Amino acid sequence: MNTPGVYVTELPSSQHPITGVATSITAFVGSAAQGPVDNPVTCNTWSDFVRTFGGLWAGSTMSYAVYQFFQSGGSTAIVVRVTSGGDNPATYAILALPSAGNPDVRLEAINPGQWGNSLQATVDYQTSDPGDDTLWNLTVQLAPSGPSERYLNISTDLDAAKSLSNVLQSSQLVQYLDGGDKRPDITAVGPPPVPVKATPNSGGDGDPITDSDIDPETQTGGMYALNTVDIFNILCIPPPKPLLTPEYKGLLAATYGDAAEYLCVPRRAMLIVDPPPDWTSLPLSDAQQEEFPAIPAGAAAANGQAVSANAAFYFPAVMATDPLTGLSGTYAPCGAVAGVWAATDSSRGVWKAPAGTSAGLPAGMAPAVLMTDDQNGDLNPLGINCLRNFPIVGPVVWGARTLQGADVLENQWKYISVRRTALYIEESLRRGTQWSVFEPNAEPLWAAIRLNVGAFMAGLYSQGAFAGATPSQAYLVKCDAENNPPTQVALGILNILVGFAPLYPAEFVLISIEQLAGQS
Repeated sequence: MNTPGVYVTELPSSQHPITGVATSITAFVGSAAQGPVDNPVTCNTWSDFVRTFGGLWAGSTMSYAVYQFFQSGGSTAIVVRVTSGGDNPATYAILALPSAGNPDVRLEAINPGQWGNSLQATVDYQTSDPGDDTLWNLTVQLAPSGPSERYLNISTDLDAAKSLSNVLQSSQLVQYLDGGDKRPDITAVGPPPVPVKATPNSGGDGDPITDSDIDPETQTGGMYALNTVDIFNILCIPPPKPLLTPEYKGLLAATYGDAAEYLCVPRRAMLIVDPPPDWTSLPLSDAQQEEFPAIPAGAAAANGQAVSANAAFYFPAVMATDPLTGLSGTYAPCGAVAGVWAATDSSRGVWKAPAGTSAGLPAGMAPAVLMTDDQNGDLNPLGINCLRNFPIVGPVVWGARTLQGADVLENQWKYISVRRTALYIEESLRRGTQWSVFEPNAEPLWAAIRLNVGAFMAGLYSQGAFAGATPSQAYLVKCDAENNPPTQVALGILNILVGFAPLYPAEFVLISIEQLAGQS
C-alpha cells in the first residue's frame, strides 16, 4: 500500500451455523401393489404413494399404514417395497409386440406384480417419415385410465440415439427386454393401431411377504435398503399379513430387534412397535405379558445403549373404514402413531411428548380395544403406550414411553420426547460440525466449536426445548484444554461435551384441594 487511503480486507468468518435436522421423516417397509423393489422412494403426499406404489391394496398392510400416516398429519414418508423371495416370487408382466421376424419385440413391466397385466401397448407408423420402414411409434398405457407414455420415431438401429432400449430409459411403465432390432409388424395383425396387451397372468404378486423378506440374511435388500437413505427419523414395519389372519402371530421379535439394532440405533431413529395380533382384549394373559417387550432388552447396541431405548410400543390396534370396501377393518397402529408424532413435531417441537388431548387420531379411527383407567394404569408402568377414546375429546394417543420406559428399569431414556430430543441434538451436531474434521486441533478450533454449538443450543433453549430458568441451567457446551488433553490431541481426537436439561412430560397431574373455614 503506497497510496494513503482506506483499504478493506475481507476476513473469513469463524461462524458455521448449525441447522437442525428433520425430525419426522418416516420410513415404511412392506409390500405394495407396484413400484420399485428394495429401492427407497420419498413420498411427500398420499398422491405420490398412489402414483408410485398403486395406492391402497388389500394385500398390503403397508399401504394402509402409509395412508393413515398422511391422514394423521405426516408429511414425508420413505417407502421400501418388498416382494416375496420364496418359492413363488413376484413376476414381471411381458408385452410381446408382433414383428416381421423372430424374436418378437418384447417389453417388460418396469417392476414385478400383477399390476403389469393391465399394461397395453399400441404401435403405429405415423412417423416423421412414413416411408422409412425402420421407424415406428409406441404408446404404452396402464389401462383403463392410468398413466400413458408415447414414444415417436423409434429406430430399429440399435446404435441410434432413439433405439427402443434408449428411449425406454425414462419410462415409468415398461423396460426394454429384447428384439429391439425388429420393427413390430402391425400389418400381420390388422390395420393400425394395433393394441397388444400383456400376456395373461404373466405378471404376478407372488406369495405374501414374510419376515425373511423384510429382514434378509444378506442385509442388502428389504429394510436394509434404507442404508442408502440420507436420513430417516421413524421406522414403521407393518405386519406382513392382515392382523385378523387366522393363526398369525405378527412380526417376529427378532425382526424388530434387528430393525432397532442395525437400523435405528446407528441412524438415530425410533422404531414404532405394533402389538401382536392376539392382543385383542384386556386384561393380558400371563403368556401375553411374557411376550412383552417385543425387543429383547438386553440386545447389543451402539454406545452401550439398550436397543429398546430407540423403540416405542403401542396398544391396541386401530379400527377404521377401509376405503376400498367401505367396511370396518383392523390395522396396525404404527402408521397413525407416526403421523401423530410428525404433527406434534410440526406444531410443538420434538421435545413435546406426542401424546395427550392434542395428539388426536383422525376422524373415523378408534382403538380396537376400549379400556378403563384402571386397565390403562396396569399397562403404563410396563412401558406400553395406550390408545384411548375419551368423550368429547375422541381417540387420542395416551402414552409417551420408550420400551425402556417400564418403571422397574429406571432408565434415563424412559420418555419418547427425551430420547428423540437427544437423537435430534446428536444428529444435528454430527452434521453441523463436519467442517471441523482435519482443522488444527487447538484453541482457535475449540473456540469456534463453542461459539457454533452454543448458538445452536441457545436457539433450542429460546424455543422452550429445555428445562431451566437460565441458559446455564438448561444446557452446557464444553470444548477446551480440560476435555482435550495433549494425549487426545496427539491421537487426532476432538472432544465436545454437550449437556441439556430435558423436559419431562407431566404424566401425573396432582390437584390438591383444601377447604378454608371461617374466612370473611
